[in-house]
Amino acid sequence: MARSDAFIPLDFSAQEEAAMQQQASAFYQLMSKRRSVRDFSPQPVPASVLEDAILAAGTAPSGANMQPWHFVVVRDAEVKQKIREAAEIEERELYENRASDEWLDALTPLGTDANKPFLETAPALIAIFLKKVTIDEQGEKHKNYYTSESVGIATGVLITALHNAGLATLTHTPSPMKFLSQILERPSHERPFLLLVTGYPAEGTLVPDIKRLPLDKIATFI
Repeated sequence: MARSDAFIPLDFSAQEEAAMQQQASAFYQLMSKRRSVRDFSPQPVPASVLEDAILAAGTAPSGANMQPWHFVVVRDAEVKQKIREAAEIEERELYENRASDEWLDALTPLGTDANKPFLETAPALIAIFLKKVTIDEQGEKHKNYYTSESVGIATGVLITALHNAGLATLTHTPSPMKFLSQILERPSHERPFLLLVTGYPAEGTLVPDIKRLPLDKIATFI
């Protein structure tokens, strides 16, 4: 059990209901404009924006506060090219052999295929790794808990932070993703969770005309 001197006062300020409603509504309006983008401008993104977004992701809750994530920001053109080449090998296998007809039919309205030029065009790729164990400075291994849930939440915070900063994103999940571990030289106790593409959308970018489900379809209040 944690000792009482390991706790600090909560930094929390209560707000008036009207202010809460205004902020909640404004945040929803902001996030309602978030879209996955596949056409990126090569314009560089400020490093400080990426750093702050990752720090925000690091505030996500995690099992036993083990924080079982690691973010690798890739901006080097040669490394991005290697990632694209490896990803497209897996994507061609998916589209030609592994994906069911039902899956391919679901992807058709989104206009996706095995070609992934955005992996080179976008100014930054953020490879997100999940750590099943944490290795301390003495080399001791410590088990992490609820790792998929924890890293998934952190990824959501990261996407939100980047959108809030004025950047577009795309979640890319080639399967398998072992090539990311090899190209980025990550240790064996980390496994690739997701590749997040980010940057400014290209001028004139078009996105699929999709609709979000209404509140009564995604929530039940009891």
